[in-house]
Amino acid sequence: MSRAGWARLRLAGGVAVLAVLLWRLGSGPFLEGLRTVDASALVAGVLLAVPITVCCAWRWMLVARGLHVPLALPAAVAAYYRSMLLNTTLPGGVLGDVHRAVRHGRDAGHTGRGLRAVGWERLAGQVVQIAAAAVVLLLLPSPVRLSLPLVAAVALVVGLVGWPVMSLTGGTRSGRAVHRDVRDGLLGSWPGVVAASLLAVVGHVATFLVAARTAGVTAPVAVLLPLALLVLVAMGIPANVAGWGPREGVAAWVFEAAGLGAGAGVATAVVYGVMVLVASLPGVVFLRAGRSRPRPVEVEPVLKGASHG
Repeated sequence: MSRAGWARLRLAGGVAVLAVLLWRLGSGPFLEGLRTVDASALVAGVLLAVPITVCCAWRWMLVARGLHVPLALPAAVAAYYRSMLLNTTLPGGVLGDVHRAVRHGRDAGHTGRGLRAVGWERLAGQVVQIAAAAVVLLLLPSPVRLSLPLVAAVALVVGLVGWPVMSLTGGTRSGRAVHRDVRDGLLGSWPGVVAASLLAVVGHVATFLVAARTAGVTAPVAVLLPLALLVLVAMGIPANVAGWGPREGVAAWVFEAAGLGAGAGVATAVVYGVMVLVASLPGVVFLRAGRSRPRPVEVEPVLKGASHG
């Protein structure tokens, strides 16, 4: 299947999840989530997004340096804000990452390595996130514990390996080339990559907990923590509509399994989505600031040739 076909299929997946939720639960939970969003939640989301973005940018910088496409932290933070804005406003939820990968690669004079740096950086973050979810589910009693292997396998194979390594690198790479990327980009700086990823996960979980409280969920943190991590894992699957779809679907499922109600899960996910959208708005400033610089016009041709870089 062509890249355009896969993109349409991923978008259709997100639409299908939202359609099923509307059919089963109605619009009430979605409207309730929007109604409960208040200024304090939005401010909290904006403040939490700062350390999250810095940690993710730091992780990207470490991987990029390992692949010999140097990147300064301030530039990485600005690019990450731009990508976060594009991911939360454009279909698919990954176009922002493609944008920063292509732009950095062109600036560094090596588009292929720039694409691979973003692919491996995102993959590393998702692997650490899945590992954190596994540890929490093993340590804390939760009604969704038995579903962890299936959730982790689907998220890892479909969303986390298939997208970053295949889409961003432009196709299948030889085992030797992949080994070289892992050795230089990840293993050489793994303590920093893992630390940055864990800190980002903590920030995302804190944002989710604020969203849950804003939506009126009063369950203890020990109950919400495993649910939050599973929802975050689902968010890594690029079958969504600007971030919407799997997040709400998995939130409905895990909240229902925990006895909190599927509607409460959807409302929490909606609040979380609004918080993330508002927190990404600084990306508008960075997009405007970069208008005078050369910008990637056509991503598809670059992706097709990236594996040769």
